[in-house]
Amino acid sequence: MNSTATSAATPTAHRPTSWAGVASLGLGIFALVMAEFLPASLLPRIAEDLGVTAGAAGQSVTVTAIAAGISGLLLPILLPRADRRRVLITLSGLAALSNLLVAVAPSLTVLLASRALLGVALGGFWALAIATAAQLVPVDRLGRAMTVINSGVALATIAAVPLGTWLGELWGWRQVFLLGAAAGVAALLLQAAVLPRVASGAANGLRALGSTLRSGVLLLGLVAILLIAGGHFTGFTYIRPAAEAVSGIGSAGLAALLLVYGIANVLGTALSGILADRALRASALLFPTALGLGMLAMLATGASPAGLFAAAALWGFGFGGIPTTVQTWGARTEPDRLEQVGGLMSTVFQIAIASGAVAGGLLVDGVTASAPLAAGGTAAVLGGLLLASLRRHRRTGGGTTA
Repeated sequence: MNSTATSAATPTAHRPTSWAGVASLGLGIFALVMAEFLPASLLPRIAEDLGVTAGAAGQSVTVTAIAAGISGLLLPILLPRADRRRVLITLSGLAALSNLLVAVAPSLTVLLASRALLGVALGGFWALAIATAAQLVPVDRLGRAMTVINSGVALATIAAVPLGTWLGELWGWRQVFLLGAAAGVAALLLQAAVLPRVASGAANGLRALGSTLRSGVLLLGLVAILLIAGGHFTGFTYIRPAAEAVSGIGSAGLAALLLVYGIANVLGTALSGILADRALRASALLFPTALGLGMLAMLATGASPAGLFAAAALWGFGFGGIPTTVQTWGARTEPDRLEQVGGLMSTVFQIAIASGAVAGGLLVDGVTASAPLAAGGTAAVLGGLLLASLRRHRRTGGGTTA
């Protein structure tokens, strides 16, 4: 056994497996991601109630992304020795508090400050999720553990926008955020009940982050992940105008299209853990390529209803496998610095969300409504090719070898 595998296995060598603990992390991610996406379905109601424009209310998403990116990098540094169980439970509580404050916010300023709290919880939770999962399951089951955790992302992606839209009309937008707060409390209670004590990583602080950033392979991997995720969000942020441009689809058809996308997303998530554990390089090529080709196929065949829905399914399947694949890749590339890897990936994903939205908006306004599909699909395929081509380095007594 090489030294990398040994070091990666060390955290779980004397610890019983806790799949219940992994499931509690999945529920935490579900609550966080659902809260992150809720404004997308409630913006008109929020803007009208607070007396601001929809664009101003939309900055609640931007604030969350910025805070999450900063938190993902800094939280492991600021809390180098804290029991990760307590930190994760606290972050779930912070997410619940954020939703509660949003539900009673009297002004846009209070709402934005409350959403910043959600960003702190979101970025910090993601930063610690990989390292925590590595201490709860054997090293050769890490991909499966990340699949359980990322199932929360898939379910939240499906539930947040349509459920938020429906309940917002039925109850009002503030009550929907109260539901988000309840989800955060449920995650907190489950984590308190089943999550064992989790020691912090051996390597923490600015020195560990700096050492991680000196890994050329990891940096190239982060570039690949930025291309993949940025490509996805370039297209997905504007999927409605893009789908309407290539097919003329109506609101009911779009809802069906997003349902097909969501089901395929869950399927991709479910398969990614097994594939990442058994053939990581194949997983790194398959899912980004499927994502990118799905976007390009929507552009090429969207005039046909069958082609449009098949392309959406391929796109959803591809993106469903991305989180587990890239997190497993990062964990195997830097097994001794899992918290730093988790923080960097969290930050990269937040950058991808923001940059994808900006790039897609420029393409929609300056080129055509379908242009984000072409640009995003190409970027995702290139990112997958780059990630699959990278060779992780094994540590030896004298340094690293390819």
